[in-house]
Amino acid sequence: MSEALFDHIKKHIDIDKNVIASVLPYFNPLRVKKKQHLITEGKTCRKNYFVVKGCLRMFFLDENGNEQTIQFALENWWMTDIDAFNKRRKASFSVQALEDTEVLEIDKDAMDSMLREYPAMERYFRLIYERAYSASLFRVKYILRLSKEAFYELFTASYPDFIQRVPQKVLASFLGFTPEYLSELRKKQVQRKKDGQAI
Repeated sequence: MSEALFDHIKKHIDIDKNVIASVLPYFNPLRVKKKQHLITEGKTCRKNYFVVKGCLRMFFLDENGNEQTIQFALENWWMTDIDAFNKRRKASFSVQALEDTEVLEIDKDAMDSMLREYPAMERYFRLIYERAYSASLFRVKYILRLSKEAFYELFTASYPDFIQRVPQKVLASFLGFTPEYLSELRKKQVQRKKDGQAI
């Protein structure tokens, strides 16, 4: 499992292999089953997770008890309720495995210790969080600016893996659609492809 994190760190920062080898013991490998929760809304968030294999989602319950998915994490992505993790408090969001998933987890104390001991990792996490923040800003922009159909087209073009791996109900909640509307959009997309091939 640690090879995936090793490669991901090297991809983002210049760091000595011996330093990475010293960093990896701060992380614990964990296998979680499909639908298992790693973080539960209302309970203290203690861990940050790096996805080695599988898919996670982050969601919360709205006032009607409906699940609202706000984020996904596939291979080589990080996921946690970052505010609750950093402040050692109760989570505002839940994190659940959408597939049988392998992660590397690190708790807050271990992470603080690692960052003090190896400052290069501060840069690594800063770059990761900057990318995640930028992605969240663009998502809000696209939701507000684009039509629902255009947003769906952009999403499917940008993240084709999600379409194959994420249940329709979960994907619909992420996109802000009803499952029925998402089904209609998918049918339209398939029909357009067929029409294009027929020409």
